[in-house]
Amino acid sequence: MSRRTRIGIFLPAAAVVAVLLTWSLVAIPKFGDYRGPYGYVMNRIATPERHMTNVVTALVFDYRGFDTMGEEFILFIAVMGVVLLLREQSEDDEKPDTFTDEIGSDGVRVGGGLAVGACVLVSLWLITFGFVTPGGGFQGGVALASSVLLVFLVASYRAWSGLHNESILDPFEGLGAGGYVVIGLAALISGLPFLANLLGPGVSGTVYSGGSAAFVNWAAGIEVASANLLLFGEFLKEYIVPLAAGGGKKT
Repeated sequence: MSRRTRIGIFLPAAAVVAVLLTWSLVAIPKFGDYRGPYGYVMNRIATPERHMTNVVTALVFDYRGFDTMGEEFILFIAVMGVVLLLREQSEDDEKPDTFTDEIGSDGVRVGGGLAVGACVLVSLWLITFGFVTPGGGFQGGVALASSVLLVFLVASYRAWSGLHNESILDPFEGLGAGGYVVIGLAALISGLPFLANLLGPGVSGTVYSGGSAAFVNWAAGIEVASANLLLFGEFLKEYIVPLAAGGGKKT
């Protein structure tokens, strides 16, 4: 195919995309303009029915928990694919076993170490109180993985690799994804619909308000945290290790 032909095919397609993008930007509703009744209905019925004050988490892990299970497995499969590709690529490249990348500033190391502990606590709080205040398994799982990654940023790759154990993270990722399904099957065995709340509504405003949906929330948090840590580990091994080895001491 000649260059002129390719340009002739590209220009009409680009024009159509440009028109659609312009139309979407012009026709987008103004900030705060909400045209659907779904959110109003959920705000009215979620707390009386489920005793959960965080309507978003109640919707994600209780009302439409089956849809969320699909989203979790999308993440599981995507991470598995990326990790397999990176591992296959890294097998063909020689990586140095050791290098110097320690942070030289004592203030950064001490302050960063304290920040790691604080961030981990906040992450666990986000997961635990997901049905009470803004948060949940997905948000808390990402925050927890980022908290562990902070060890690399404030210390060294060697310190990070001591926490990043693939033989532990792989089973935890499977536990989070599989545990979600097991909870749903437990409801079926009990004669209830798949992923129905086995324990019923708890006490509103407490960590027990989610009933059995709290276990689903924790399963998602474990899976998301493990998946992101596996991704971080593979990307660091593939890109940061050779860079740090060639560049010497990191400042």
